[in-house]
Amino acid sequence: MVTLSRIIKFGWQGFLRNGWLSVSTIIIMILAAAVFEGLILFNVAGQGAVSSIQEKIDISVYFKANVAEDTILNMKRSLENLSEVKNVEYVSREQALEIFKQRHAEEETITQTLAELDTNPLLASLNIKAKDPHEYAAIAGYLDNQNLKEMVEKVTYAQNQVVIDRLVGLIDTMRKGGITLTMFLAFVAVVVTFNTIRLAIFSASEQIGIMRLVGASNSFIRGPYVVEGVIYGVISALVSFFLIIPLVSFISPHLLSFIPEMDLMGYFTSHAIVLFIYQLLFCVILGIFSGIIATRRYLHI
Repeated sequence: MVTLSRIIKFGWQGFLRNGWLSVSTIIIMILAAAVFEGLILFNVAGQGAVSSIQEKIDISVYFKANVAEDTILNMKRSLENLSEVKNVEYVSREQALEIFKQRHAEEETITQTLAELDTNPLLASLNIKAKDPHEYAAIAGYLDNQNLKEMVEKVTYAQNQVVIDRLVGLIDTMRKGGITLTMFLAFVAVVVTFNTIRLAIFSASEQIGIMRLVGASNSFIRGPYVVEGVIYGVISALVSFFLIIPLVSFISPHLLSFIPEMDLMGYFTSHAIVLFIYQLLFCVILGIFSGIIATRRYLHI
C-alpha cells in the first residue's frame, strides 16, 4: 500500500514537473480521443447512410389487369417465404390510382384525363425489398419463370439493374472505406500518443538510471509513468468529450438534410454516457499501454 501510494505520488509529481511536455502530451491525446470518438460517430453515420440507400432500392412486379387479387396475394406470400426477401408490399390498382392522383394533383391536364377515363389504367403491383442489396439478382431470377410470365406485365429489375448495381457498389465502397479509415486513424492515434509518452520518459532517463543503481524494481520505476498515462487519459477524455459536443451540434443539421433518418445529435445525446465511457477507457488504456511499452522498449527496463 505504501509502495502504491508512492508510485501515485511520483506519477503526479512527474505530471506536474514535466509542465509543457505534459500539456503537449494531453493535447495529442485529446486529438487521439477526438479521432476515436469521431470514428464511432462516423461509423454510426455511415451505417445510417447505408440503411437509407438500401431503403431506396426495391423491385416492383406489375401484374396484368385480368389477374385476380387472391392470385397476387398468394404470390406475395410465396415471395415472403424466400430467405432473401425482407418484406413485400401489395399495392392494389385502386391504391395505385390514388397515389398517382396525389402525386399529380397540381397537374390539371393529367387530372382531367383521368376524369375522362372509364376504367383504371394502372396495374396492381408488389414492391419487394431484399435483406441485402446483393440478393436482388436472386429475387429477379425467381420471378423470371414461365408460370409467372403469364400473369406478370413487367418486372422493374431489368430497367433498374444499372442503378441497383451502382448503389450496391456505393454501399460496398462506404463499408470498406469506413473500415479502412477506422483502422488507419486508430493506428495514427496510437503511434502519435506512444511517441509523445516515450519522449516524456526519455527526458527522465537519467533519473531512471539512478533509480536502477539504488536497486529500485522495474515495477516501481515503471509505475509513475503508468500513473502519468492514466492522468493524461482521464484529462484528455474529459476535455475531448466536451470539445466534440459543439462539433456534433454543428454537423448534425447538415447530415440530417442529407440523411433524414440520421439524427446524429439525438444519437450522441441518448448515448452520451456510453460514448464517454468508451472514450475514457480508450484514453486510459492508451496511456497505460504506451507507458509500459515505452519504458520496456526504449529504456531497457
